[in-house]
Formats: sequence, structure tokens, C-alpha cells
Amino acid sequence: MNRINKKFKLLRSKGRKAFIAYITAGDPDLGATGRIVPALEKAGVDIIELGIPFSDPVADGPTIQAAAQRALGRGATLKKIFAAVERLRRRTEIPIIFMTYYNPVFRFGLAGFFRRCRETGVDGVIIPDLPLEEAGEVIALGKKSGVATIFLVAPTSPAQRIRAIAGKSEGFIYYVSLTGVTGARSSLPPEVLKSVRRVKSLTDKPVAVGFGISDAKQARAIAGVADAVIVGSALVKIIAEKRNVISKVSSAAGRLAAAIHSVRISE
Repeated sequence: MNRINKKFKLLRSKGRKAFIAYITAGDPDLGATGRIVPALEKAGVDIIELGIPFSDPVADGPTIQAAAQRALGRGATLKKIFAAVERLRRRTEIPIIFMTYYNPVFRFGLAGFFRRCRETGVDGVIIPDLPLEEAGEVIALGKKSGVATIFLVAPTSPAQRIRAIAGKSEGFIYYVSLTGVTGARSSLPPEVLKSVRRVKSLTDKPVAVGFGISDAKQARAIAGVADAVIVGSALVKIIAEKRNVISKVSSAAGRLAAAIHSVRISE
């Protein structure tokens, strides 16, 4: 069983929701990433989403775009990020997911990419610019390698498409809480809770909600309807400050974890 599935199974047995934290791999450098991941796990994060820096991140807002540029400027490459995950695997069994665009995967070579995922301990892959209709080879290689291929559902997705995505997505379904790019928001769309319930009525797979969630109050509200809450930009902003990063990002993650884990599955 994939580490992602094991984590959701364990959390369900405890009546808890999952906290998924996104950071950009290599921001401010890969050494820092190697220290931040264990700190996040210690603070209560259940699953790590590592963003692969790319020069044209069309789904990302200014915060993550800037993080990608910093990482690329410090020499982060997909090859080096795989090596960093391999080093992390000597210290932790936390599920690790790559959030990447198709271009870096294609340039690396699809078969080689999934082989390295299996070898280094990457548990899942999210490719937001790869449509389900064109993902056949990626899905097949993911299954062969034991790597979950995770797909996104948008607020505008009709029921038929949600069912199709649910049928192919492994690990969980990533529900994008708003239209537009990533980035912390002061408030979330009022219809988001209703929309998440709609998605959950169409599948029995875990549904994780991301994009725009910035504080503990929002995280707890989303945890009330979703199986997992994804927070990225709010943490990436702290990393960008470059001062007391481990302490500050741990404190922020701890507050988010406490809010998410306070919501019981029976609620």
C-alpha cells in the first residue's frame, strides 16, 4: 500500500483529517528543504507536497512563482531534488508528493521520472497542466511504479467529469477551492463548502482542498467537509522571509495542524 493510502487509513482510524503542506523544493536551497520537511512533520503535517520549480508556473500566484525563481537561481534541478528526497527518506517515512508541471517530467523522460520516484521514495505526483484525456501514459507508469497520480477537480467541473477524474485519481482527489492561481486569500468563496460536499457525494476517495487557504480558521472550516486541507503560499511566504525560518514555519504549521486535527471525522 502506498504511503499516502496508509496515511489516510491511519488518520481515519484516529478520526482525524489530514494536513498537507506545500513548499517549493530548493527554496531557499535544497539544504534548507532537507531541514524544513522534518520540522513540518514534527509540527503535525501529515503529507508533504514538494513543488518542482519551473520557469513558467501558470497555475501559481506571485508567492510560489517567486519561490520557484529563487530555487532555480540556487541551482535546483529535478535530478538534485530526487537526490534530496532520497536523503530525506533516511530520516522520515512521511508521504511525499511532487507538484510539477508536465514540461520538467517530459524533459526528464516519463519512464525515467517514475523509476526515480520509486527508487527515491516519492509517493505521488500532481501535474496540474496535464489533462486527464492526455494522461494515459502517466497513469500507466504511475501504476507500474506504485506512484499515485493525483488529479485536480475545479469548481467549474461538471458531475460527469468529476466522476471520470475520481475514477483515475489515486491517493486522493485535489479539489481547487477557487478559480485562478495559487495564493493565500483573506477569505474563501462562500460556496466552497457546498462544492466540496458535492464532490464527495460523487466519490468514495479522499478529497483534499487547496488554493487560497491561509490561516487556521479557514483550515478548520475546510476540514469540516474535506478529508484533507492543503496549505502552501502561507508557508512559502514565511520561508521567503529568511529569518528564523524553521522556528516560524514550525509555529505556523503547528497552528494549522491543531485546527485541522481538531475536526473529527464524525463531525
